[in-house]
Amino acid sequence: MKRYRKPIQYVILAFVILIGGYAIGRSFFHSKEVLKAGSEAPSFVLADLQGETHSLESYRGKPLVLNFWGTFCPPCRNEMPALQAEYDKWKDQGLQLVGINLSEDRITVQRFASGVGAYFPILLDRNKKTEKLYGLKEYPTTYFISADGVIQDVVVGGPMSEEDIDSRIRKLFQQ
Repeated sequence: MKRYRKPIQYVILAFVILIGGYAIGRSFFHSKEVLKAGSEAPSFVLADLQGETHSLESYRGKPLVLNFWGTFCPPCRNEMPALQAEYDKWKDQGLQLVGINLSEDRITVQRFASGVGAYFPILLDRNKKTEKLYGLKEYPTTYFISADGVIQDVVVGGPMSEEDIDSRIRKLFQQ
């Protein structure tokens, strides 16, 4: 039995390496694509900083800017004042702007939002389920969604300038 111990150990090791390689390869090469313009925006239900739930359906009927971000992300931080300024400019005309934070705790997110002057609704994606639905690869990622729930534009990376955001919002209102 002792003479078979080494070959059995090598077979087990090879099996573990194969399974691990398969799992890693699958996560890199079979991940979902970032949603593109023309796609239907996937539905979600998430809580805001006060614990109230919001769904994508609650924003239907009005143009929506959906911004995925994290406090750990310098471009996200730099983009927040421009998003807030554009929200303030367009909200009386019916624009909805929602930030979705990527799995950070409520207190951290509240402090960050106050610190950068972001007062638009912020939702918490605690289990990254919504992030996965939207196929995020990079932060920030912003979706410009028409009143009928169709993605009109996607911006991956940032920060966007006020002018950039404004031109995309104008297109939403022309739909």
